[in-house]
Amino acid sequence: MSKIAYLDCPTGIAGDMCLGALVDLGVPLAYLTECLNRLGISEEYQLSAESVQRNGQRATKVYVNLQSDIKHSHRHEHHDHSHDHKHSHDHEHRHDHEHHHHHDKLRHLPEIEKMIYGAKLPPRAETWSLAVFRQLAIAEGAVHGIAPEEVHFHEVGAIDAIVDIVGTCLGFDWLNVDRMICSPLPTGGGTVWAAHGRLPVPVPAVLKLFELRQVPIYSNGIEKELVTPTGAAIVTTLAKSFSTPPKMTLQKVGLGAGTIDLPIPNMMRIWIGTTEEQAHQSATPETVTVLETQIDDLNPQAIGYLFDALLEAGALDVFTQAIGMKKSRPGILLTVICSPEKVAECETIVFRETTTLGIRRTTQQRSVLDRRFEQVNTEYGAVQVKIASRNGSIVNVQPEYEDCVRIARKVDLPWREVHRIVLQTWHLTQV
Repeated sequence: MSKIAYLDCPTGIAGDMCLGALVDLGVPLAYLTECLNRLGISEEYQLSAESVQRNGQRATKVYVNLQSDIKHSHRHEHHDHSHDHKHSHDHEHRHDHEHHHHHDKLRHLPEIEKMIYGAKLPPRAETWSLAVFRQLAIAEGAVHGIAPEEVHFHEVGAIDAIVDIVGTCLGFDWLNVDRMICSPLPTGGGTVWAAHGRLPVPVPAVLKLFELRQVPIYSNGIEKELVTPTGAAIVTTLAKSFSTPPKMTLQKVGLGAGTIDLPIPNMMRIWIGTTEEQAHQSATPETVTVLETQIDDLNPQAIGYLFDALLEAGALDVFTQAIGMKKSRPGILLTVICSPEKVAECETIVFRETTTLGIRRTTQQRSVLDRRFEQVNTEYGAVQVKIASRNGSIVNVQPEYEDCVRIARKVDLPWREVHRIVLQTWHLTQV
C-alpha cells in the first residue's frame, strides 16, 4: 500500500496554507510546535490555528505570529495584497505599514542548514526541509546572479518562512506520505512591493522555480499573488509531478485557508489516498527520454560539474561509459535519463557544458519498484531506510546514504559499519 498526497491548488499555494491543510488532516499543532522549537526559535514566534469560512466552506487557518510583531502590527496572510502595502520580501505575507524588516534576523542558507541539522528532526522531514531551502536558494541566486550561499535571504531568513517550510515537511512526514503530486498552478497577476521595489506577479523567484521545474501553469483571472516563493519552493521540491489527480482510493481531504475572499474559495486542498502495490505495478510503465552523445575532446574535470548541473535540473540519472571513437581516440558515451518535460533543459546544459555538436534522443518505457520510507532508531540516532517492493513483496532495503554519513562522522565509525548496524536493526524490528 502506497500513500499519496494530491495538492489541489485552485487559488495557489503558500506555506501557511500548506500548514492549514495539514493541521486539518490531523497533524497535531503541539507536535509541530515541539519539533519547530528544536530549531532554537521558540522565543521568536507563536503558532495557532482556527476554523474559518471561505465562500461558505469550512477550512483551517494557521497563523505564524512573530513575537516582534505581536504588539505593533497585524499579520495578513495569503493573498492579502493591496498596492498601498509594502510587500515584505519574505513573501509569506506579513505586512505592516512600516515594513518591519528589522524585526527578523537575517539568516543565510548555511545558518539555516545548521539549524535544521542540529534540530534532530525526523530524518525524512530533515531531508525535505534542507532540499526545499536549497531549491529556494538556487532560484534566488539565479535571479540575482550570485551563488545560493551568497544570497541575502529575506524569505529564507524570516521566521515565518522557516516555520512554514519545516512545519510543512514535518506534517507530510507525520502523515507518512510516500508520494506527492500537485495540480497545475495559477500564475496570479498584478504587482507587489518587495525589498527591491515593485515586482510583477509571479515574482522573479517564483517564476524561476516554475522554469527550473517546468511547472504547468495557467491564468485563472485572479489578479493577486497566488503562489509565494516559499509555496513554490515547497511544491517544486516535494511534488513528484504536476498533473490531474492520480488513480487512488481517497481517504481524507484537508483544507488550508488563505485570508481574503476571492471569487472562488480561497483555500488549497490536500487529498490523501492510497494505491495498491499490485495495481501500481500493473499500470502502464513510466515514460522517460534517454539523451546520448559521444565526446572525445572534453576536459575530464568538466564531467563532475556537468553531472551536478544535470541532476540539479531534474535529470533522473546521468552516467558515462568509456568508448573508442574515430581515429582511435578514447572517449566517453554520455547518457542522461530524464522525464519528457525536462528534455529541453537537460539538452541546454549538455550543449553549454560540453563540446558535443549533437545529441540523440529516444523515448523509452521503464518499470519502477514501489518505494516507501521508514525510520529506524539505532543506538546512534535515527536513520531513514528506503524499502523497495513489488507486488507486495519487499525486494530491497537500503539505509539513506546521507544519514549514515552523518552518524559515521558524529560517532567516528566506518560508514559500512553504520550501514550494517542500521540494516541489522531494521531486520530485528521485522521479527
